[in-house]
Amino acid sequence: MKNYTSTILGIVIALFLLAGSSLYIVDQRQQAILFQLGEVIDVKTAPGLYFKIPVAQNVRYFDSRILTMDTAEPERFITSEKKNVLVDLFVKWRIIDVKQYYVSVRGDEMLAQTRLSQTVNSSLRDEFGNRTVHDVVSGERDKIMEIMRQKADADARKIGVEVVDVRLKRVDLPQEVSESVYRRMEAERKRVANELRSTGAAESEKIRADADRQREVILAEAYRQAQEVKGEGDAKASAIYASAFQPNPEFYSFYRSLEAYKQSFKNKGDMMVLEPTSEFFKYLKTPGRSAK
Repeated sequence: MKNYTSTILGIVIALFLLAGSSLYIVDQRQQAILFQLGEVIDVKTAPGLYFKIPVAQNVRYFDSRILTMDTAEPERFITSEKKNVLVDLFVKWRIIDVKQYYVSVRGDEMLAQTRLSQTVNSSLRDEFGNRTVHDVVSGERDKIMEIMRQKADADARKIGVEVVDVRLKRVDLPQEVSESVYRRMEAERKRVANELRSTGAAESEKIRADADRQREVILAEAYRQAQEVKGEGDAKASAIYASAFQPNPEFYSFYRSLEAYKQSFKNKGDMMVLEPTSEFFKYLKTPGRSAK
């Protein structure tokens, strides 16, 4: 009884293993080729669960998503001006005919990328050779990328591949050329800067000269007006003094003498050397009336 149970269990396990080796799954990211004794007998592009004959048949899977081929180092190309440029690019591609892809490049992704790289580089040399540096850097860059995509796609379909996009990431001049260009740019910028500084200095001097001229005019006009106001004030003051002291000239003379005394003896150290009989002391000698 025990041997019978073991036999049944072995048969069940064998059936499970046989069923497992008879099934294979293709998901939505893949395509599959079914081989029988090394010969392609079927291609599966839709996701699902499929059957195969164990041992006699085998399956190989291929990625159906968009893949990227990116250049490791920038490639050197020559423009119509015989100038070297360094180009960094990438290519987006995917498998559209998995059977043709397998037949053409044995399903090897590296071989497919090598084929694409050769096609793109050959086309780029032709396109760059007909254009100037300005065209390839900015002027016709979009046009070049579209032409490259069309040419690369036409050749890639021969191996069962579609080229989705070709992009020029960067187009630079070689290091030695770039340094020369930068030196010329720097010299040009310095020349422009010096020219602007000279123009600015000239304008600055012109503005200063005009400001100084206006200042002198304003000061002269202010001085003239001040003198006019002062003269008018002195005239009015004289008229007021005259009208005030005209009724009593003697009082006016006395008041003016007091003012003179006040100004002359303002400080203790003030000194005057005069004769005692001087007219200056007439009100000190005979206060209240003028000396005769």
